[in-house]
Amino acid sequence: MIIIADGGSTKTNWCLLNKENKKVYFNTEGYNPYFIDTPGIIQSLKNNLPDNLDINSIEHVSFYGAGCSNEEKNEVVASALRTVFTKAKVFVSHDLLAAARALLGNQSGFAAILGTGTNTCYYDGRDISLNIDSLGYMLGDEGSGSHIGRRLLRDYMRGVMPKALSEAFDRTYGYSHSDILDRIYKKPLPNRFLASFSKFLYDNSNVQPYAREVIKDSFNAFFRDLVSRYPDYQKYTFNCIGSVGYNFRDVLAEVSNEYGMQLGKVVRSPIDDLVQYHINELKLSVAQ
Repeated sequence: MIIIADGGSTKTNWCLLNKENKKVYFNTEGYNPYFIDTPGIIQSLKNNLPDNLDINSIEHVSFYGAGCSNEEKNEVVASALRTVFTKAKVFVSHDLLAAARALLGNQSGFAAILGTGTNTCYYDGRDISLNIDSLGYMLGDEGSGSHIGRRLLRDYMRGVMPKALSEAFDRTYGYSHSDILDRIYKKPLPNRFLASFSKFLYDNSNVQPYAREVIKDSFNAFFRDLVSRYPDYQKYTFNCIGSVGYNFRDVLAEVSNEYGMQLGKVVRSPIDDLVQYHINELKLSVAQ
């Protein structure tokens, strides 16, 4: 049996695939190696993997994760997986590769992630051929949930947010200014905290034109500072994985068209298409 995992900064989607290609799905926390170490991942897996999962029957684990962008960070996750899945061969790669394989299969094209964080690439049908670093939530991640959340909190704390939305924010969260600053600067996983507010904006998207303005400004920054930096980017359709891109896909389509890119495939999670990619690869390897 094999396991395929798509790990964001907030949540990891897993699929157990048996020899008859029967699928069993489950979720755990996200394991971004920039925010959690190997012992932390091991403990979380032990606490969150299904009780009825036969770990010793797992022969291969393919883990695609946010933050798994170099050998050092990959090893943080791989070491934890080898400790838990003691009989399995372990493969760890970037969640951007998972997105590209899920969106494009064996076809070349442009793929992106718009979720808690942001990422983009050209994909050659097998691997990532060009990637412009999104630089993370502190320096970049334009268009992401954390980017949107940062704008939302700034407007709330400075009194710029429309009164009706500000009152709804107070009712929903009840945060003082010091609470917010403490969560961002002193508590772990500030990127998740920031990104959580994109859902609030989605739930209150009837507050116009402010909500649409925030989303469109963020997507404009994403296309201006990332997408349009790719050579000949307008030759490709814009394909995207992630809750932010999916939830605000009407605005995404508008901004994409303004930059000369037709909107292609947009899905919330790559796990189903990623599993199908691996099933197809297994069939090819058997045929050969």
